Amino acid sequence: MHLRYSFRVYPTAGQRALLARTFGCARVVHNDALAARKEARKGGLPYPKSTDLQKRVITAAKRTAERAWLASVGVDPLIQSLRDLDTAYRNFFESVSGKRAGRPVGLPRFKSKRDARQSLRFTRNGFRIRSNGKLNLAKIGDVRVKWSRALPADPSSVTVVLDAAGRYHASFVVDVEPSHLPEVDAEVGIDLGLTTYAVLSDGSVIDNPRFLRKAEKKLKAVQRELARKAKGSKNRAKARRKVAKAHAKVADARRDWLHKQTNRIIRETQAVYLEDLNVRGLARGRLAKSVHDAGWSTFRRLLEEKAARYGRHVGIVHRAFPSSQLCSECGHRDGPKPLAVREWACSACGALHDRDLNAARNILAAGQADRLNAPGGPVRPGVAIPHRARPVERGTRLGDQRSTGFRAAGAGGVSVL
Repeated sequence: MHLRYSFRVYPTAGQRALLARTFGCARVVHNDALAARKEARKGGLPYPKSTDLQKRVITAAKRTAERAWLASVGVDPLIQSLRDLDTAYRNFFESVSGKRAGRPVGLPRFKSKRDARQSLRFTRNGFRIRSNGKLNLAKIGDVRVKWSRALPADPSSVTVVLDAAGRYHASFVVDVEPSHLPEVDAEVGIDLGLTTYAVLSDGSVIDNPRFLRKAEKKLKAVQRELARKAKGSKNRAKARRKVAKAHAKVADARRDWLHKQTNRIIRETQAVYLEDLNVRGLARGRLAKSVHDAGWSTFRRLLEEKAARYGRHVGIVHRAFPSSQLCSECGHRDGPKPLAVREWACSACGALHDRDLNAARNILAAGQADRLNAPGGPVRPGVAIPHRARPVERGTRLGDQRSTGFRAAGAGGVSVL
């Protein structure tokens, strides 16, 4: 499996100028290739192949007076820019044809020098790690790296990233074998929220740190300072960088916290079950700022990635599953409840439930039932299994409710009509 390790790099003033030139050359090559393909489509011609584009916008362009400065930078980032364009087109066509799952992908767009994020990718021919720990980049030189850990294997590529806060990072891609952790018996269901970040089915609670809310006072101050600067002035550029640094500090703190929480959960449990929340829809409502601050999608992605690496299981319960309406003791469905109701008693068995803990237990039961019934293929008999089970299974097939009349079993093992 491929892993990415990111480290801060500190180029000198001269190296920053060379990197800025290389950023610009890669951007121009990308835009020239995109323009060539757009012209071909407008004229009803087939798309130029990657090899033809490389000869046209790199090799031949270096011999012209308009693009002679392309020869002053390494050729490897320029070629990788064309490969990124090919990937963007492939993602678009697969999205249109339905081969690519997830959100629709649009056509590639032209890059701007005013983009907040700039990046370059070097393959094995364009970089090397020196014995003194410095990163040597073709036609740029040895760049100082702040190593926080050792790489587990030789990297196959490195991407140099300049973010909006003016920081440089080197992101290495390495190929390693999955390192499975010893198996444990614990399995948990997790109910995500805003008042408390997560409630686990074993009763433990993860408090919501609210990184953005805590930093709002400082963010408002730097935003007001930015609004007072004249557009196009150097002071405005400095104020913009100060705003970007303040936001980067919040994002870094949230990312570090999410890594620590997901690491702990994956190490202590064999299987984790989550509800498939409609984060995009929730982010459009009145709680949008709190939803974005929580970072639920990143939490789920990190759990899935770490589970695939360490031999754990992550199950996703369908968002239509009524986790807050079912009694985790007897399985009785007690109907919807407003968010203000944090505790309720089951009308059938009289059990008193905490809303979030009860939902987490129902998610655990539904995830376990789906994993037991569908270990890698369809549940209905007579249907061939198309592929082997994936590391991350998604489930609770509520689409079968209308034909069978049954829902997933509650925590007490009772199927609910």
